[in-house]
Amino acid sequence: MTRRLYTDLSDHSNMNLCFDNSKDLNEYYIVFEEKDLNTRGGNKPFQFDENGVPKIHSYIDVEKAGYYYYPITIGQYALAIYHTYLKSNDPEKKNHFLRIADWFVDSAIIDRKIGAYWLTNVNKPEFNMFEPWKSAFSQSRALSVLLRAWQLTKNTKYLELAKKALLPFGYNTSEGGVMVNTNDNDVVYEEYVASKPTRILDGAIFSLFGLYDAVRVFRNVDESSFKKASQLFDIGIDGLKHWLPKYDMGFWVFYNRCEIEGYPTNDPCTIGYLRLVSAQLTVIHNITGNEIFENYVKLFNSYRKPYNILRMYIEKYKALKKLNRL
Repeated sequence: MTRRLYTDLSDHSNMNLCFDNSKDLNEYYIVFEEKDLNTRGGNKPFQFDENGVPKIHSYIDVEKAGYYYYPITIGQYALAIYHTYLKSNDPEKKNHFLRIADWFVDSAIIDRKIGAYWLTNVNKPEFNMFEPWKSAFSQSRALSVLLRAWQLTKNTKYLELAKKALLPFGYNTSEGGVMVNTNDNDVVYEEYVASKPTRILDGAIFSLFGLYDAVRVFRNVDESSFKKASQLFDIGIDGLKHWLPKYDMGFWVFYNRCEIEGYPTNDPCTIGYLRLVSAQLTVIHNITGNEIFENYVKLFNSYRKPYNILRMYIEKYKALKKLNRL
């Protein structure tokens, strides 16, 4: 936790955001750089397989430590490679990106009802997750990578799989999908599909980014998929508007709105996480034009004051101690 605190307090960099809403998917909404991604939260560096697909080390509270394929991180790394290719036009970077896109093709699990999905085989003890799990965030990363791979190659295997990757967003977690909701306007796309809702804020917003990539591409390619992606994106935006006030602690921002028994009532996000969420909401405001999101960016940024940071870390320490993650 001390290392995390030092990293948060010493990082004054601004995130490079992309506000391109055209039909062509160029830079991702947050422009990842390869040089910044070869560690995960200050933990052990990536390992790479023979195709250059990264593996990450397990969490500190996972009994069977080791390196695992983690679709969320694999997608993020693929996008960083793609950004390098856009800048350099280096054919090896293009080939590296496509090899990672092919990992998504080869690793997809296809279900006739709920479509294509990817499982992560890393335990999440804090959410009582000890079996391979689905994730809307993984779905989103897959969409963003597959659709860019299709644009580069026009190979329909990427496009057809992207169509299937949309489907789990339309099913509740109890039905095998990646959505949780109790009413029409409170949909949240789950980063961690657990026994009960976890509602991780940044994962829910990243899920919307992948859906918006689908909206942009399918608009001129496939009417049925365009309508599906648009509907899923719109109800996700409605859900975000509904839930944002519930993440407001009055001086800081909750990391999640988790309903799992025994999970800490107060689990604030870190400084870096708050910076990320503010950047995400800035992008969402640009996409939707809705002032609600701009107002929350201003509110959340106003919380980044020394006294509030101290209060946050006291609460964060209590939460991590209860979760046995110190």
